Amino acid sequence: MLIVAGSDSSGGAGIQADIKAVTALGGYAATAITALTAQNTLGVEAVVGSDPDFVGQQIRLVLDDIGADAIKTGMLYSARIIERVAAELELRATNVPIVVDPVMVAKGGAPLLEAEARATLVRRLLPMSALVTPNVPEAEALTGIRAESAADLPRLADGVLALGPSAVLVKGGHLEGDAVVDLLRTADGAERRFESPRIRTRSTHGTGCTLASAIATGIAEGWTLESAVARAREYVHTAIRTAPGLGSGHGPLNHVWPITERAERTRQANGER
Repeated sequence: MLIVAGSDSSGGAGIQADIKAVTALGGYAATAITALTAQNTLGVEAVVGSDPDFVGQQIRLVLDDIGADAIKTGMLYSARIIERVAAELELRATNVPIVVDPVMVAKGGAPLLEAEARATLVRRLLPMSALVTPNVPEAEALTGIRAESAADLPRLADGVLALGPSAVLVKGGHLEGDAVVDLLRTADGAERRFESPRIRTRSTHGTGCTLASAIATGIAEGWTLESAVARAREYVHTAIRTAPGLGSGHGPLNHVWPITERAERTRQANGER
């Protein structure tokens, strides 16, 4: 799988979270890094965008040699980078499903997509995507539609679908309530509502990146879209519930819990303590 996204120096989100999630779920992660961030759990202090030609070169070399069964995009940062990413994918990944996580703002509020790049994202990348995974604020920014409760998720989903993707998963974690509701809707009219208990915690850094990469891993393995989303949500829910509690702000998830669980089962099967 190829991941096109930015780097998080704290290791909780971005490329670092993507690689951990894909690996924990049994996939192989190759990357094209679009930007470097200097950040920790308290926030993003600085962002340096990659040269668009270099981003394109990373994509070209990975796809021409290793290939990809799915592609996930995260932080793309600038209009020029988006244009180059779209051009490379049009040329080299025509039949590869693309999962677009439209990253716009960091957990602490720092912008991760230049203002003028939003229109380019909508025009160039969304129509190519098999799935778009916006949270509620991102879906509102993309569509101009406001959401106050889970009852508004269908309108948001339809607004995103009107921009051209084959499917959308609108994530409702930013809405109030004791349950987190996400809505999966496809261009052909299929719909699935997912609901899980809200975990009251500050360890939520990188949840969007992690979820999108987990979904893309399932797609790469040949899972149906609905099944890939269901497994990814379960993976992220457990990763939040068992988070290590690092840092003083929005802490990272426990990305490796499937690996540690498998190791524990192996020890028990071998009669080890």
